[in-house]
Amino acid sequence: MINDWNDLKVFLTLAEEGQLTAAAKRLHVSHPTIARRIKALETSIGARLFDRLPDRFVLTPAGEELLADTRKMQQAAESIDRRSAGLIDMAQGVVRLSAGEAMTGFLAAHLPRLRDNLRCVEFELSASHTLANLSRREADLLIREQMPDLASIVTRKLGRAAYAIYAQAGSKVRDQSPEALRQLTWLGFDDDHAYMPGQSWTRELLAGRRPAIRVNDWLVMRDAIGAGAGLAVLPCYLADSDRRLQRVGGILPDVTADQWLLVHRDLRTLPRIRAVMDQLVAFFQEQKSVLAGQGQPADRSAAE
Repeated sequence: MINDWNDLKVFLTLAEEGQLTAAAKRLHVSHPTIARRIKALETSIGARLFDRLPDRFVLTPAGEELLADTRKMQQAAESIDRRSAGLIDMAQGVVRLSAGEAMTGFLAAHLPRLRDNLRCVEFELSASHTLANLSRREADLLIREQMPDLASIVTRKLGRAAYAIYAQAGSKVRDQSPEALRQLTWLGFDDDHAYMPGQSWTRELLAGRRPAIRVNDWLVMRDAIGAGAGLAVLPCYLADSDRRLQRVGGILPDVTADQWLLVHRDLRTLPRIRAVMDQLVAFFQEQKSVLAGQGQPADRSAAE
């Protein structure tokens, strides 16, 4: 008989991570705590759950069977947690919103607008490239450029972001032919982030060469361009309002990124989540021209 259900959480984490260090870091406990709980679980069940190899822990057949049941228990617990939020929810409380750093910066610059009529909602903005787990409520809402193929996630398109080449304000780039641009210093993302919008376009321009300066953050790239480090492709909504920058040429028709709002289906009807979602949809509609690189949005009062 299992005496402590927390032992199952430890078991599941170690099974997913495969290493004590990674499991301990994820659970914020020590190595001995992980080992002690696994030992207690094995004693309760009467079977060895892991083979201890020099560099990792590998599930035994008994561990494989327990893993399937434990994952079902975790999914049920997460569902209860999500649904229980709706029992007392009103349009107040905390809403966690995760987006890439460029989009998070864009939202942060417009927080007064986003909090119109939502003063009882506390916003938590998280800048991250990785897809937060909505099932585990690592975030309530995501804004991403890709739609995950998950049945539990509901998506809504917010708009399409345009991209252009930017240089330091005052730069004189008279010859904008591909041959001339290829001779200049370029910034781009490192290999781990080569999937970012505009990176394929940049490397094609550079005939397969990597940019001379590589980063892993849009805001770092923007600041480097503003300091005169070179040229790069940036989202117009991030760069057009920065007086340190200027466009080189027009909008790049081959570089765009759709912006999607993602929410777990169990959370989308909660009043505070619904209220923030509606506000985001209205905000992106107002900012459509900025997102498309076409200048400032129309005055809200005129639209109302």
